[in-house]
Amino acid sequence: MGKLRKGALKFIICFITGLLAGVLMSAVALSLIVSYRMDNYYKQVSYLENIIRDRDERLEKLEKSINTQYLVIKDIEINLIFEKGENDDEIIKMEIEKTIKEKYKTLLGKEVKTVDAHMVVEVIDKRILKIEGKEYKLQVDKLILSEIMSIWVKVI
Repeated sequence: MGKLRKGALKFIICFITGLLAGVLMSAVALSLIVSYRMDNYYKQVSYLENIIRDRDERLEKLEKSINTQYLVIKDIEINLIFEKGENDDEIIKMEIEKTIKEKYKTLLGKEVKTVDAHMVVEVIDKRILKIEGKEYKLQVDKLILSEIMSIWVKVI
């Protein structure tokens, strides 16, 4: 009878240990899945906030210049070109684009004829941005001034 109780006790301890290990592993797996989804939602919310902010600014500027018949800047398009080996994380891209658009938001609603292209380039050319502890040097590659101002920026 003593051996039976001893074997049952070992079985119960082994069963409880396995049960606790399973609970811990499933908690870790669930935590990883939730954190991954939260990161994706954070990226999506940040992207959508940037779009809303840009559209609101553009709408304000366009409402002010609605009565002019001249060619005015209605939108700013930023194209980032990362050097090889650079981390092209979506959050970093959004932060760089947001910073550049903040520098150029005063141009929205202005006539294309009155905008000096050299001054537009000089605003961000050779500028160094610090984002999340890393430094990114911006270099303007190309600029197109029309209703949609397009600017290509190399990120070094």
